[in-house]
Amino acid sequence: MFPEDQFDFTDDVSKESIDSNNCPNEEVKKSPKHSNFYDSFFQAQFSGFNDLYVDVVSPPFQSCDDDEIRKILGIESYNSSPIEPEEKESRVLPMSSFEILRKHGSKRLRSKGAKTNSGCQVQPSINTISTEKIIELGAEKFIQSLSQSSNLYTSCILGHSKDVQLIQYLLLCAEKIGEKKYEWANKLLHECEIMSSCIGTPIERLVFYFTGALYEKIDREMGRITPKGLGKEKVLDPFEVMKCSNTSFLAFHETYPLMQVSKFSGMQAVLEEVVDARNVHMIDLEIRDGVKWTILMQALAGRHENPIQRLKITAVGMKSKASMEEAGRRLMAFSKSLNLNFCFDVIMVEDVLNLNKDLFNLDDDEAVAVYAAYTLTNMIGRPHQIEHLMEVIKIINPCVLIVTEVEANCNSPTFVGRFVEALFFYGAFFDSLADCMKNDEISRREIESKCLSSSIRNLVATEGGERKVRHVSINVWRAFFEHFGLMETDLSHSSVYQANLVCQSFPCGSSCTFRMNGKCLTFGWKGTPLFSVSAWKFQ
Repeated sequence: MFPEDQFDFTDDVSKESIDSNNCPNEEVKKSPKHSNFYDSFFQAQFSGFNDLYVDVVSPPFQSCDDDEIRKILGIESYNSSPIEPEEKESRVLPMSSFEILRKHGSKRLRSKGAKTNSGCQVQPSINTISTEKIIELGAEKFIQSLSQSSNLYTSCILGHSKDVQLIQYLLLCAEKIGEKKYEWANKLLHECEIMSSCIGTPIERLVFYFTGALYEKIDREMGRITPKGLGKEKVLDPFEVMKCSNTSFLAFHETYPLMQVSKFSGMQAVLEEVVDARNVHMIDLEIRDGVKWTILMQALAGRHENPIQRLKITAVGMKSKASMEEAGRRLMAFSKSLNLNFCFDVIMVEDVLNLNKDLFNLDDDEAVAVYAAYTLTNMIGRPHQIEHLMEVIKIINPCVLIVTEVEANCNSPTFVGRFVEALFFYGAFFDSLADCMKNDEISRREIESKCLSSSIRNLVATEGGERKVRHVSINVWRAFFEHFGLMETDLSHSSVYQANLVCQSFPCGSSCTFRMNGKCLTFGWKGTPLFSVSAWKFQ
C-alpha cells in the first residue's frame, strides 16, 4: 500500500495518488490532460534485457510432485506465508533522509527461505557476501554513520571497506544532485571515478557506470548536454543495444541461466493452455532470432494425445524485417526435421498504431496465444502505442497472453527514488554476471559496457520523454492489465519445476532463486527478484 501524499505519477504534468494493488477501474477515465489512465500506473511506481536466444538443446519437459515444488520455493506448505510476499511499502519518501534505504532489506525475496542476520547469528564470510549486501552496508553507513563497534557486520566491512565506501560516496552524490549542489556532487564523483573501475570488483564496476551516468545527469541539468545528446561521448540507445546479436550477447544467453528460465517457464505455460488444440497459432511481439520457439516445437511434435496438425507463428515488428524472415527460415528448417506442419508469417508496421486484427491470418479452428517477452516495457514511455497494442490483442482474444518482464521498480518520477532502486537492481545484475560469466570476461565486459551502461545512463541521467528505460514491477502490470479486462491465471507447478531444472544445468544455478508472487513466477539472484513470468486471459 502506498501513501497518497508521496507519489508523483507523472514526470512533468500532474500529481495524483493510487493504490497499485487495488486500482478501481471505474475511476480510471481519459481526460484532455491525460489522454489515458496509463501514466497513473506506470509512472507511479518503480529493457532489462531483450532476449537474444541461442541455439541450445531443449531438455524434455518433466513432471513434478508437490514436495519438490515446495522445496524449490523454500516453503513448508502451499498455505505458508512466503508464497504471498508482503506488500511493498512506499519507496518514495523525503529525499534528504533517504528513508527508502531503511526499508529496502525487509522487502527482498530471501534465497530459499534464508533467514536475515541478527545479533547472535553467524556472520557471512567475506568471500560470500553479495553485492546487494555491500550496497545495504554502504547505505546503512550513509544513513546511520554506524561505528564499527555497533555494526553487526564488522568483519565484512573490513573485507569490503573500499566497496562500502564507494556506495556511501555514490549515495551522497545522488543526494547532492537531488539538492542541485553540483559542486559538491562533482567532488564526490571525482573520488568515485578514482576508486572505481570497469575491470574491478562487481561493486567497482557498478559504481564506475553509475558515476558516468551521474556526470551526465549533472551536465544535462547544467545545460552542457542538449536533448539531442551532445556530450563527451555518444550514448547508445538502450533498446537498440539490447537487440544486438554479436558473439558476446550470444555468450550471455548461453551462460546466464535466468534467460533460459524465462523461456522454458513461459513455453511450459503456453503448452498447458493449448494441450487440447490441434491447430496452434503463436503471435510473437518481438521474435528476435526465434530460437525459443524450438522448445515449443519439440514439445508439440512429441505430443501423442491430440497430436498437433499445424503450428503457425506470426512475428510482429516495426523494423528488421530481414532478420525476422531469417528467423522464420531457420524455424521452418527445424520443423522439417521434426516432421511438423509449420507456417511462419511476418507482420511489419511502421508504427504500432497501424497494427490491427485484419493484418493477422487468423483461422476459426486454431488456438491463438500471444507471447510478449521484454517487449511491453519498451512502450511504457509511449502510452498511446501500448494502449493501442492492448486493444488489438483484446480484439484478437487469445487463449492466453504470456508476459516476461524485468521485475524492478525503476520508474519513479523522482530522481532519488529511481536512482536507489536502480542501484539495487543493477547491483544484483552485476553480481550475477560476475558469477555466471566468470569464464568469459571479455563477453561480460562488453555486456556491461554496452547494454547495462546504456540502460543505467538512460535511467539515471534523463527525464521525461528522453527516458526510455522504465522498469516496473508485476504489481504495476496487474493494475494495467486489469484495465483491459485481463485476469491473471496460475502458472502451474510444472513451470516452476522446469525453471529449477534449467538452473540445475548451470554451474551458477544454485544462486538462482524463485518465488511465487500471487500467480506470477518471479526469479532472480540470491533472493533479489530480477525477472517475472505471468499468464493472462481476457475475462
